[in-house]
Formats: sequence, C-alpha cells, structure tokens
Amino acid sequence: MINKMKKKYSEMPVQVKASMAFLMCSFLQKGISVITTPIFTRILSAAEYGQYNVFTSWMDIVTIFITFNLSYGVYAQGLVKFEDDKDIFSSSLQGLTVIMIVVWGLIYIVFHDYWNTLFSLTTVQMLSMFILIWTAAVFNFWASEQRVLFKYKALVFITLGVSIIKPAFGIFLILHSKDKVTARILGLVLVDLIAFSGLFVSQMKKGKKFYSSKYWKYALLYNIPLIPHYLSQTVLNSSDRIMIKKIVGDGETGIYSLAYSISMIMTIFNTALMQTISPWIYKKIKENHIQDIKKIAYITLILVAGANLLLIAFAPEAVMIFAPISYYEAIYVIPPVAMSVYFMYMYDLFAKFAFYYEKTSFIMYASVGGAILNIILNYIFINVYGYRAAGYTTLICYMIYCLLHYLFMNRVCDQFCNGVHPYETYKIVKITILFMCIGGILLLTYNYRVVRYSIVAAVFVFLLINRQKIQTFIWLNVKNQN
Repeated sequence: MINKMKKKYSEMPVQVKASMAFLMCSFLQKGISVITTPIFTRILSAAEYGQYNVFTSWMDIVTIFITFNLSYGVYAQGLVKFEDDKDIFSSSLQGLTVIMIVVWGLIYIVFHDYWNTLFSLTTVQMLSMFILIWTAAVFNFWASEQRVLFKYKALVFITLGVSIIKPAFGIFLILHSKDKVTARILGLVLVDLIAFSGLFVSQMKKGKKFYSSKYWKYALLYNIPLIPHYLSQTVLNSSDRIMIKKIVGDGETGIYSLAYSISMIMTIFNTALMQTISPWIYKKIKENHIQDIKKIAYITLILVAGANLLLIAFAPEAVMIFAPISYYEAIYVIPPVAMSVYFMYMYDLFAKFAFYYEKTSFIMYASVGGAILNIILNYIFINVYGYRAAGYTTLICYMIYCLLHYLFMNRVCDQFCNGVHPYETYKIVKITILFMCIGGILLLTYNYRVVRYSIVAAVFVFLLINRQKIQTFIWLNVKNQN
C-alpha cells in the first residue's frame, strides 16, 4: 500500500506535487494558529483581543499606501512575463519597496504625534507596523518566486518554522508584560526580522540590482491604478472591525474578530490553491488556451465550498474550543463570513483576466463600488442591529463584488480572447446556490445538535461511498491539464 502510494506520488507532475505541498503547508500553518487561538483569547481580554485585531486591520490598510502591494499581483505576473530576467526583476522590486518604506517612515517620525492620534496607537506600535510591513513584503516576494518555480521544500520549512515560533514567543512575552497588546506585536516583529531578513539578502545577491528604471516604472504604472482596488479589498476585510469598535465597543470587536478569524481559517484553501494555480492560469491565458481553465476552476470551487461548509457545520464547537463562553455569540457571525470566503476565491478566478490584460480600471470600479457599499451598509445596520450585522453586510458586498468581476471578465474576453469565455455560467451558479442553501440549512440547525450531526453524517457517508469516483474524476482532470 505504502509503495503504491509512493509510486503514484512519484508519477505526479511537479505542479501537482507543489500544489499538495503548499496546501499541506497552509493547513499546518493555519492549524498552529487554530491551536494557539484559544490560548490568546484566554490570556488577552476581549477588549485587548479587539485592540490587537484593530492594529492588524490598520496595518492592512497602511500597507497599501506604503508598498502599493508590489509583492502581490504585479510581481507574480512579472515573474511569468520576465522569466528570463526574473532575478533582476525580483531584486529591483525589493529595492523599490525598501525606498518606499524608508520615505514613509521618515514622514511618520516627523509627524508621529498626529499619526499616533489618528490610529489610536503608540509610537512603539506604529514603528513595529513599519517593520512588519517590510518583512511581510520580503517574504511575499521570495515565496511567490518559490511557487512560480515549484520549489516547495524551502518554503514549507520556513513557513512552518515561523508559524511555530511566532505564537510561542508571543505567549511568552504576553505573560511577562503589562502592555499585552504591544507584547503580542513585538513578538511578531522579532521573529519576522530574524526569519526573513536572510530572504531579502538572498534575492538581492541573485539579482544584484537595487534600482531598475524599467522594472520600477513597470511595477508602479501597473500597481498605482490598482491602489483603489487593493484599498477597497482591505476595507471589505477590515472596516467592519474598525466600525464596530467606534460604534459599539472593544468587547464586541473582540467577539466579532474571533468569528472573523475562525472564518478566515478557510482562506487557506483560497491562498494555497490560488497561489499555486495563478502562474498556470496566466500561462493558459498567454497561450490562448483559456478553455483549459474551467475544469480545474470548478474543482477548486467545490473544494473551497466544502471546506467552508465544514466550518459552518461545526461553528458552535469551534467557538467553544477557541474561546471562553463570553465569546459564544460569535457562532452567528461565522456562517455569513465563511460564505464570503467562498466568494473571495471565486472573484479571483474572474479577476485574473483583467489583471493579465492590464485592464485595471475594471478591477478598480468593482473594488471601489464594493468597499463604498460595505461602509454604507455597515454604518446603517451595525447601528440598528449591532455587530452581528457586519457579517451579513460583508457577504452581500462580496456577492456583488464577485458579480461585477464576472461581468468585467466577460468584457475583457470579448475584447482580447475572440469572445471565448472561460467558464459556463450555469455551472458556477449551480455550485454557488447549492453551497448557499446547505450553509443556510446548517445555520438553522445550531440549536438542534442531533439534526446538524445527522446532516453532516449523511454527507460524509455519501462521500465515502463515492470516494473512488470522486478521486478518479479529480485525478483525471488535474492530470489532463498539466
């Protein structure tokens, strides 16, 4: 049996091996985070937990203005477009990011009182934010390069090592500090600096070029128009916690943050699958073989839907494990946010075409529209119904956001792909409706544990009976597309 599995693994294409490794790494990485969440919710009060999550929300927003998110879309696409010059491309973008962080850091230092008041953060927390923004960019540059080259061993090793050390060191600092929120932040800073500085040096040594007018210009011209898009995405992900803090309070922010954090565990599927298949999708678009994309896309959509339904099914148990009883109301926030995670993945499948053909205005319109709608709905419904409403406003906005990206994708395909569209609308609609219906039914059974468990057991039995057919279907589609 073991030899048979080894043989089957050795026959797999390197792309499939890498995908499996990245997915497993993300599972273990998030699993460590899951295991430590109950510890942090018990050594931090709900207010402190809320304050820390507000810090991370602000950092997500500030990152966009400081780095223009150069380590994301433009870099992954650039590695494919400039394949023969990727080392210089990588080192020059690292250099550009350093310059931008230093410039903004000096602006902060000169006007630090103003910024501290604006963000309700201390000087130590703000300086820590700058360091974390730099280390995150360094790691994202290096990790994206590893994924494009399908070099998964080093990435898995470093990711898991950092994932284990970060919470352990953070717990130690919190237990030995009076300012527990700052201690949590400093734990992240110290680990990131030690773990990721070497990755920066490595890419700079290989590329040997800090400045490249060609690549700086390309990256800036590509990403500056996308700032509204990235900012809007972050607003969709973060504004709810900031607004709950302002409208309701720190305690409710902590409860909502727990529900949101648990739901975001399922983004491991989004991240692992999308980061692995993105270079492949771009190559298929480049080769004008866009019809090859749909079968893999449908499979990944079903996987993402299944993962989120699993979380929705066991949301009450998850909250009981992750936090004390004072957080229990979070169970009612998890279903809509988990459903949002599904639409986060789906919209990215659509947006790839606008990214590749550099139709950034389409991306901007969808993102800005979704963000503005989210702020308006949050303001109205949080004031009326409390913090729980933020979960449903997030879901509504991501559904609309996803629809807009789908419409814009079709326009791009009409213009650049001879009118050929990559996906069949009815199949995506069928998967989505089934996912939403099952999720809604599971939510209604939260007070009827026997019914909920029976539904889960029935689904499990169905999958078990049909496992061979499912495995064969997935394997044949994946194998045929590589």
